[in-house]
Amino acid sequence: MNDPGINIRELPQLEKPLLIAGFNGWGNALNISDGMASYLIRHFGARPFAELNPDIFYRYDEQRPRVSIENGLLKNFILPKGSFYSAATDKDQSDVVILNADEPNLGWMHFVDLLFSLCRKLDVGTVITLGSMYDNVLHTDRIVSGVASTSAMLTQLQKLNVNAISYQGPSAIHSIIQSEGTRRGFECISLWSHCPYYLQGTTHFGILSHLGRLIARLGNFHLDTEKLDKNWKTLKEQINTLIESNDELQKLIASLRKEKAQGSPARLDDTAAGNQKIINLQDFLDPQ
Repeated sequence: MNDPGINIRELPQLEKPLLIAGFNGWGNALNISDGMASYLIRHFGARPFAELNPDIFYRYDEQRPRVSIENGLLKNFILPKGSFYSAATDKDQSDVVILNADEPNLGWMHFVDLLFSLCRKLDVGTVITLGSMYDNVLHTDRIVSGVASTSAMLTQLQKLNVNAISYQGPSAIHSIIQSEGTRRGFECISLWSHCPYYLQGTTHFGILSHLGRLIARLGNFHLDTEKLDKNWKTLKEQINTLIESNDELQKLIASLRKEKAQGSPARLDDTAAGNQKIINLQDFLDPQ
């Protein structure tokens, strides 16, 4: 593949690979989408083999480059980015290709053309995109919704307690990947984790652990989530301590529990979010 939109160093040799894509941006509530991709890269020791050209896919006035300046000297200048990683798993399991990227601002059709051209070269048959959204749920909930390219795959998702999505509204990059991938004969799944809107500014390790186990089931590979579970235990204790000392949060959570018990929780919209208590955990929790 010779295209200015992507720089491929060397194509990896993989067995029965699937591609998992996590994006930073609009669909990354509580850092689930980007966080899951990053965890998979660390867990498998995945190696980068290709990068997106940021000049092709990003608007720098929308996703501004990050700089680090110390005592009048520019130390770092970091552009928005997207990188492909690969890793071999155990024998008789599927190898993985991981895309960890800022959500592209530009050239979505060009992006999916390159994505699926790369998938064909690597013999990838299944593409799983990851997203997360804020919703009227509790921090102890584990709710994942999904979209599938076939009725058979949707049935499999529902057997794994993944809710079928019904939605009309603004789209993320996930939808064009789902649409174009299905049209081109790929098996495509988009998984969306529901995150408590009253907690922001952290990574929800409990949801990450649940999502990781779900992906491993779908992808036919083993994924150790013990570290995620341990991190969630520590974070959950901090959250509970915060809630015990905050009357507004206690009332909010009691209301959510009541709605959940009645079986008809209200859907989150901009008005609801504006009227509810939102906590940025970075203001309260131990940075460790």
